[in-house]
Amino acid sequence: MAESAKKVAQQAEDRLDKVAKNVRERFDRITEGRFTDEIKNGRFADQVDHGVDQGRAEARRRNQGGSAR
Repeated sequence: MAESAKKVAQQAEDRLDKVAKNVRERFDRITEGRFTDEIKNGRFADQVDHGVDQGRAEARRRNQGGSAR
């Protein structure tokens, strides 16, 4: 009986390994495509400009008497 339990446990482990591998592969395919699309669409291209805009807004608040962070 101990041998059959070991065999069943090994089969279950093998099946779980296959499922885990499939999930990792699918996740990689999904995230790779979306992340690549974000970069191609310029999602991260304006981050430098954002810092300049934020600095201007803070300077404007200081000049108007508001508090800067």
